[in-house]
Amino acid sequence: MRVALLAESFLPHMNGVTGSVLQILRHLAAEGHDTLVIAPRAGEITTDLHGACTELLRSVPLPSYPQVRVVFARAARLASILRTFDPDVVHLASPFVLGWQGLAAADALRAPAVAVYQTDVVAYAQKYGMPHATALVGRHTARLHRRATLTLAPSTASLEQLAGLGVDRLRRWGRGVDTERFAPARRSDAWRAAIAPGDTVVGYVGRLAPEKQVEDLAALAGLAGTRLVIVGDGPARPALERALPGAVFTGHLAGDALAAAMASFDVFVHPGESETFGQTIQEALARGVPVVATGSGGPLDLVRSSVDGWLYRPGDLRDLRARVTDLVGDDGKRRAFAAAARASVSDRSWGAVCRQLVEHYEEARMLRPIDDALLQRAATRPAAPGPTAAPPRPWSRLVALGDSITEGLCDASRMPAGQYRGWTDRLAQLLAHASGAGAPFRYANLAVRSRRVQHLVEEQLPHALALRPDLAAVLIGANDLVGARVDPVAVAARLEEAVRALRAAGADVLLVTPFLPRRRAALLFARRFAVYASELRRIAAEAGSVLLDLEALPVIGDPELWADDKVHLRPRGHRFLAYRAAEALGVPHAEALGELDASLHADDDPALPGSWLRRDALPWVWRRLRGATAGDGLTAKHTGYVLVGPQGSVAASERAG
Repeated sequence: MRVALLAESFLPHMNGVTGSVLQILRHLAAEGHDTLVIAPRAGEITTDLHGACTELLRSVPLPSYPQVRVVFARAARLASILRTFDPDVVHLASPFVLGWQGLAAADALRAPAVAVYQTDVVAYAQKYGMPHATALVGRHTARLHRRATLTLAPSTASLEQLAGLGVDRLRRWGRGVDTERFAPARRSDAWRAAIAPGDTVVGYVGRLAPEKQVEDLAALAGLAGTRLVIVGDGPARPALERALPGAVFTGHLAGDALAAAMASFDVFVHPGESETFGQTIQEALARGVPVVATGSGGPLDLVRSSVDGWLYRPGDLRDLRARVTDLVGDDGKRRAFAAAARASVSDRSWGAVCRQLVEHYEEARMLRPIDDALLQRAATRPAAPGPTAAPPRPWSRLVALGDSITEGLCDASRMPAGQYRGWTDRLAQLLAHASGAGAPFRYANLAVRSRRVQHLVEEQLPHALALRPDLAAVLIGANDLVGARVDPVAVAARLEEAVRALRAAGADVLLVTPFLPRRRAALLFARRFAVYASELRRIAAEAGSVLLDLEALPVIGDPELWADDKVHLRPRGHRFLAYRAAEALGVPHAEALGELDASLHADDDPALPGSWLRRDALPWVWRRLRGATAGDGLTAKHTGYVLVGPQGSVAASERAG
């Protein structure tokens, strides 16, 4: 794979973002991937980049923090660089300024972009005294990550934060730790004797900047027999040296010197409340050093309170002091916490974490074509399609609810004149086949053409509940969404009543998103369909239903799958829909069965007399003018259960109770 990494900060300035990028480069190279780094030019780089190509761009330092540099590069320039490299995926490391332009460049090349959330810029704006910029920064962060193909966040807290900003396609991806370098064996008696002879060492490692809240460690002043050691550098160091006169400031340490220092701590403290992850906490745990950290943000996922450290109440400095005092005064507890700390990170090697990253890259490569095919974007986008594990119990009673698509209009394959099959007839056959020859399979279809969600809730749902199905297939909403005035969210909310009622009755629910043909006229309704599909994703997740998200299968819009009337599926389209539904339900070998069925049944749709205008469009307009619909006076084709025979035929004449 060819991976282009855009980093907001890079060498020679060392921080969490830079450290992660270096580890990613090392492990991608070890797996045979090619890499390109696009980052600010800030000075000479002597570190091994493991064969990565580099494009270091002119940058300017932040006035309040000159170690951090900002690149103002045009998207066209970045697109040119990326076009030459031809990446399979673009990795955005802690994107904000450069990352935004990188997204635009990736979009120009239709390359998938994976945004890695590492810095809580909103909290930083507050800490740096820019309250008026907080809302602006939050909106920019939301726009950026919503635009990315996939966003990786390192902790539960950061996932919740981004979800609150309206970001979708969120995945949790933490950080690795070098358990060989950061090991208890690195503990140095010589270092302890030089820094804090005879004392219990309470240490902090990290950037010395306002957002780290290192000044809170003044609460530890006067603890008998302890020495506070501060490892790191940054713009806040002069102020911190005045605020913490009893502390030892070592300055920036790296490599073996940092490993020895951290392994020589007795207790590690981390007061920052805006950490998206807390890499130094993880490194302290790897060294077998108990941690006392604030109970917010990333530390919540890393520190197991009363097992390998303590989480104190955010902002409660008395609690901070009490937690440190507890560990300082109890050697046995420190030893027990230390052993648990080391064990907690045993499976978090950088190799394992980077293999997970490559899996996320592969997912993004699957998602990008789906995004490119979307007619409109709503609050959430579809996930990549994939097989779903079959539920624990086999189904024996299927009820289908919906409109003309589920009724099977225009699918007359192997049916008597005037009768239709449709995708749920075909699905019933697949489910009967999967259930085994000895088990009878019952199927009812309550769908009627022209029906809307209101009709489903008021007419079809009571009938369905009376049939006591163990599986209900629901596809409806298109007739609502093409109306003159419609609120897709309100329509979905009404459908949610039906889904929850079916679930409460013990039925599993297959919920299918309505879809449009890929024609220019469909763009008039694309926004409504996208919003409605987004709501159905929420409903399926909250109600525990199986979702067949057809926005993730853009081929459903191919005109070749649509009948001559331009609004219904031809037999080929119904077959496609049936087999995708079977896959979503976990039917074994559904894809192979679908290919076999397609090879055995040529589409010989009869030629229809007359033009589309006279045959289909004008009758529809005439019905609308009269307030009528095509379904007036019609009843469902299977109002009671029919048996699906052992050879896969729907025995409409054989009624089952």
